Amino acid sequence: MKNIAVIGAGTMGNGIAHTFAQSGFNVNLIDISQASLDRAIATISKNLDRMVAKEKITESDKNTTLGNITTFTDMDKGVANVDLVVEAATENVDLKLNIFKSLDAATKPEVILASNTSSISITKIAAATSRPDKVIGMHFMNPVPIMKLVEIIRGYSTSNEVTNNIMELSKKLGKVPVEVNDYPGFVANRILMPMINEAIITLHEGVAGVEEIDTVMKLGMAHPMGPLQLADFIGLDVCLSILNVLYEGFGNPKYAPCPLLVNMVTAGKLGIKSGEGFYSWTHGTKDLIVSPQFK
Repeated sequence: MKNIAVIGAGTMGNGIAHTFAQSGFNVNLIDISQASLDRAIATISKNLDRMVAKEKITESDKNTTLGNITTFTDMDKGVANVDLVVEAATENVDLKLNIFKSLDAATKPEVILASNTSSISITKIAAATSRPDKVIGMHFMNPVPIMKLVEIIRGYSTSNEVTNNIMELSKKLGKVPVEVNDYPGFVANRILMPMINEAIITLHEGVAGVEEIDTVMKLGMAHPMGPLQLADFIGLDVCLSILNVLYEGFGNPKYAPCPLLVNMVTAGKLGIKSGEGFYSWTHGTKDLIVSPQFK
């Protein structure tokens, strides 16, 4: 596999494109919005500049990486001659099903179709195609160029050959792939999201404040980031979406999203992406302060 298409130019999509391009792959980055593609290339360039400044790569490496990326607003053209497609669109099941149905029609039969979904069933996504044996989950962690883990999720029909190919491909990217089976939330979010939800419940019930909860988890449990700050980083809307997948998938009330989380998402308080969540991000990540509503 040498030619890769990445669907979606958001935070995860541009990180995935960056990682493949830096590893020498030809990458077609696809999004319906040219503005989103332009922002993605600017973000990748800025992140590469940081690596140059830290002497991790050279200016020549940066230019080669950017030269390996081609942008498309037409999905059919972008996937016409690729070996692998990695979908990194919004975490919405209907959107993903429509994308995979279109990809199935637009790509050659032997092309592997992967999803970066953090919680949605790979088996369900695969059922929208005529090649369920070639559909797999490739769940990268954010920020993609830095984080080593990739969850490789086997759908019910994913073949051994495809699984082995994607495991080996992940290693070529300098990642550590971990194979998991297809159940709601997989491993990472099945464990992480209930912890974040419990932290929000703890805040909601007035047990402690935002900084106090995060400090306990950072200093007491050696977490590099507190759960409420992490929720802001992930996006509160994304956290809510994943918790709903867990709740609906297992039918267990322990996965029910905290009402505070639901209200914050309804109010548009989504974390970094909106400028405010549990913290105010208007002054940048180095100067985060607790949002006024929690003081």
